[in-house]
Amino acid sequence: MSRPQNGTHPKRPRPEHIQTSLNRIETDPAHHLAGPFRPQTPLGQTHVNHSPVTYNSKNGPPVRWSTESRGFWQDIKSLRWVVVPSSSLKILLLVFVLWANWELLAPYIGKDLPNPFASLIFISHRLPDSPDRDPRYRKGYLDLVFIAYYVVFWSFIRQSITIYICRPIAKWFGIRRETKLDRFGEQGYAVIYFLIMGLWGMRIMSQLPTWWYRTEYFWIDYPHWDMKPELKCYYLMQAAYWCQQLIVLLLGLEKPRKDYYELVAHHFVTLWLVGWSYLINLTLIGNAVYLSMDLPDSLLGLSKLLNYIQWNKTKTAVFAVFLCVWSYFRHWLNWVILYSVWNEFDLMPETSKRWEPKDGVWMVWWMKYQVFAPLVLLQALNLFWYFLIWRIAWR
Repeated sequence: MSRPQNGTHPKRPRPEHIQTSLNRIETDPAHHLAGPFRPQTPLGQTHVNHSPVTYNSKNGPPVRWSTESRGFWQDIKSLRWVVVPSSSLKILLLVFVLWANWELLAPYIGKDLPNPFASLIFISHRLPDSPDRDPRYRKGYLDLVFIAYYVVFWSFIRQSITIYICRPIAKWFGIRRETKLDRFGEQGYAVIYFLIMGLWGMRIMSQLPTWWYRTEYFWIDYPHWDMKPELKCYYLMQAAYWCQQLIVLLLGLEKPRKDYYELVAHHFVTLWLVGWSYLINLTLIGNAVYLSMDLPDSLLGLSKLLNYIQWNKTKTAVFAVFLCVWSYFRHWLNWVILYSVWNEFDLMPETSKRWEPKDGVWMVWWMKYQVFAPLVLLQALNLFWYFLIWRIAWR
């Protein structure tokens, strides 16, 4: 390698200016937040329409993010069942058939043998002394099996909605470009998922002492290790959803996005919050965080859909409502939660301020900062997106 003349060294490239970075984000049609709000091409405009399955060559295999099955066993080995709904459905049905056969045959083979497939489909670890009128559950290792099954479940639901429901709707409205069909499907699924989970989270909170963000009950009577079945199911279903989303991103099973690292960071922080709060028996604060995130996301997705189909007046009205809802849920309520962690942490019983996992207590003094840190990171991401949202509104 030749050395530079006169002892000079090549200049390092200057870091990208903040304004340049923001302009790049706002003009990126693939950015998950700014892209869908860019001006849209006229609906029905002729465009070279590619098949949903993209090929490397004329007779070559489909690329990684296509939704074409390569055979059930091959889809399992390559993890492509995540994006191939027919394969994920076969996995779900296989487990269900095994569970059903055991239920039918067990009375003749072994009445006292528990169904080994039940923990895949139903929550486990019921407290044996809890009454039937108010059953309670604890956490346990079989929860991981439940999450694994519902990762497959969300894969099937997501792909079925995007391919078989949202894509035909988008085409009916005149959307022709393949990338927009994909994004329309993603946002349609997001609206359905976050609306259902947001309303479910609200229903669960209404049954808890923490209703409506009475944050002192995050800590009073800690540890909250005996869960209502609905709360436990809700928590694990949320964990399965975010695991599924992260798998899709990390394995590159969808078309690449320029905001890849933003989304990966968001998913890791979310799973950090989900997993850690579940482990240390902070599911009441976890339910509050989930609710503050899900409802705004459903309106965000709806605003994007309306922009894609160019219902501009309706989009403007929904976007205005979305701004208010996002500001209240993702910022005001998140700051309320952060305030509680910082100032109400000591409301828990003194007997709980120790590290004894066998007793379900983990709250030594430094755990306050461990709970606080991921919430601050999540709020930082939300503030960055909030800034982009206001720039979009101004534009």
